[in-house]
Amino acid sequence: MCINTKGNTSGSINPRYYFISSSSSSKTLKWRLFNTHSSTMTDAMPPSKFEDADETIEEAAAATSNMEEDSAMCEPHDSSTDKTSADYYFDSYSHFGIHEEMLKDVVRTKTYQNVIYKNKFLFKDKIVLDVGAGTGILSLFCAKAGAKHVYAIECSQMADMAQEIVKANGFSNVITVLKGKVEEIDLPVPQVDIIISEWMGYFLLYENMLNTVLYARDKWLVSDGIVLPDNATLHLTAIEDSEYKEDKIEFWKNVYGFDMSCIRKQSMMEPLVDTVDQNQIVTNCQLLKSMNISKMTSGDASFTAPFKLVAERDDYIHALVAYFDVAFTVCHKMTGFSTGPRSKNTHWKQTVLYLEDVLTICQGEFVVGTMTVTQNKKNPRDIDITLKYSLNGRRCNVSRTQEYKMR
Repeated sequence: MCINTKGNTSGSINPRYYFISSSSSSKTLKWRLFNTHSSTMTDAMPPSKFEDADETIEEAAAATSNMEEDSAMCEPHDSSTDKTSADYYFDSYSHFGIHEEMLKDVVRTKTYQNVIYKNKFLFKDKIVLDVGAGTGILSLFCAKAGAKHVYAIECSQMADMAQEIVKANGFSNVITVLKGKVEEIDLPVPQVDIIISEWMGYFLLYENMLNTVLYARDKWLVSDGIVLPDNATLHLTAIEDSEYKEDKIEFWKNVYGFDMSCIRKQSMMEPLVDTVDQNQIVTNCQLLKSMNISKMTSGDASFTAPFKLVAERDDYIHALVAYFDVAFTVCHKMTGFSTGPRSKNTHWKQTVLYLEDVLTICQGEFVVGTMTVTQNKKNPRDIDITLKYSLNGRRCNVSRTQEYKMR
């Protein structure tokens, strides 16, 4: 049981977003602006660990209008009448709006552009496979960097537009757009030198496009070939978020005098994709999982990882927050980006997992536990998360297991 002994530290207004509709792919979720207060900690944003991060952002403004998109894959057949995100996956990537959002994510798109343009020696006269090509932006980057040929696989209707885009930009002799599932496509060549893809979903693994990249790697990549990006890491931290939790979660306990707690239980199980203010961070950030995309197997995306989050100040903890980093380590200078709350915002935002308990924690005390991440058995594009946590502090002692479902 936790005893709250500290006053509210809320201060400046923090822009937040809340979920409106889930009847589409994760990257087409609808969000509305909502204001809440954040705690008053004033940590400065640390410098990026990636060499090209500042240049990526500085170059972005002038290039945004010229960007196209590059990520999509098609859904597996699901005969169930209970629709999940897989049922909407194909159609959602056929609409230009989702591609516009990702193209205008300049951290994402400019990083890929810098990786290709500043490492042309990797692409010169090489055969490249673009997995989930979308509008073909990565294929265009590779062709311009001197690739011998690029095969762009796209399963949604956007493949037809990508074909037109390739032709309009004069790369029809270099880029071949192939419409269909990676698992069903027959490439005109037996092997490729490079596989490039923007496969990351919310919480890194949502939508499970990583398995498609691994399938392509095992089937077509030469023994000394390159996968880009080649490294991804998942991280965890804890935040104070009293006002937002009160407004969006505790709201259901008393709705105009009526008990609607059954909806509260459901809302607690659904992780929130949101932009978190860095001033809300209460603990250190810990690495949960590291993935070497060149060597890992598909089973490695399901895991159980321990964590220990140490409080950096006296505060409350209302939620844990997950985010990911990706890196291109084969470049002349290591390049990559972070989706963390202390980095530039991306369309991935962060993933917030609200806790049943309000943890009152003192500086130096720690929350320990494990997080288990697995593909949903019914729909492998969805994620099931089991969180076990405990705190044995001066003002709070609690131990609990919670289940979350990303749908």
